[in-house]
Amino acid sequence: MPDFQLTTPVAFIIFNRPDKTERVFAEIAKAKPPKLLVVGDGARINREGEAIKVAATRAIIDRVDWPCEVLTNFSEINLGCKVRVSSGLDWVFEQVEEAIILEDDCLPHPTFFRFCQELLEKYREDQRVGMISGDNFQFGHRVNNDSYYFSNFNHIWGWASWRSRWQNDYDVDLKYWPMIREERRFYDWFGTRAEQDFFADLFEKTYQKKIDTWDYQWNFGSRLNGRIAAMPNVNLISNIGFGVGATHTRDGSVFADMLVEEMAFPLQHPKAVFASITLDNRFSKTSLFTRIKRILCKLKSAVIVRMLLMRFLRGN
Repeated sequence: MPDFQLTTPVAFIIFNRPDKTERVFAEIAKAKPPKLLVVGDGARINREGEAIKVAATRAIIDRVDWPCEVLTNFSEINLGCKVRVSSGLDWVFEQVEEAIILEDDCLPHPTFFRFCQELLEKYREDQRVGMISGDNFQFGHRVNNDSYYFSNFNHIWGWASWRSRWQNDYDVDLKYWPMIREERRFYDWFGTRAEQDFFADLFEKTYQKKIDTWDYQWNFGSRLNGRIAAMPNVNLISNIGFGVGATHTRDGSVFADMLVEEMAFPLQHPKAVFASITLDNRFSKTSLFTRIKRILCKLKSAVIVRMLLMRFLRGN
């Protein structure tokens, strides 16, 4: 991409994993964003040695060696995933109108940055589109030759959005969930009873503060406001954060450590803007298999679920 210059700010969310952070930072450094906004949580007081890891992780940002305005938003106390990421993104979108967002375990292909930048420009004034994702969980399946498709899901392992969408849609406390729950309107958001029950449970637990997360609220807000997400037809992000050392992704996933591919340019844009129910349903089925896998892995039956997943993917 010799003719591409990144002009979009990049937000980088870090914590206590210098090894993962260093790998993602190296890809950001290749892209050379003119503005880098770094959000970091503080160490947990009951975790021996974590303060040292947090300091080592933050020190990686000092390696910026290209023309770049670096802004940091570091907490000296541990806020947790929900408060730290949500408040950090509030801060990011107070500073800039739009941003490309990476967490410390989301390793991007170099073309991810150009893909996000071009779609941020293309859909800036199109309020139907709430975000651009770098994730593709279709395992090579596609319905046409377009460079991307639209989805009702907000996949946030490498993504981009605008201040207008974030500030309008995002509510960390899910204040509208009781209304949606009582009127049972969330049934209109999901195509199967399994999905309805699964997400209703997630939204309820998030509302009750039983889950320390920020991203279910983002998906809820987008659905509440009728927005969809642009998804690449090749995978541009590999989540390298599963397993030992992870805060929320200790268990395995079929979506972990996925291979990344190059996005071809110029982009071939879809002729219409609507979510692909076909591809969303396929993702939902695959996601269901990975949830089953987590259960069966605990029963030492991972081989069985892998066979089932491969059979499903071959059949679709």
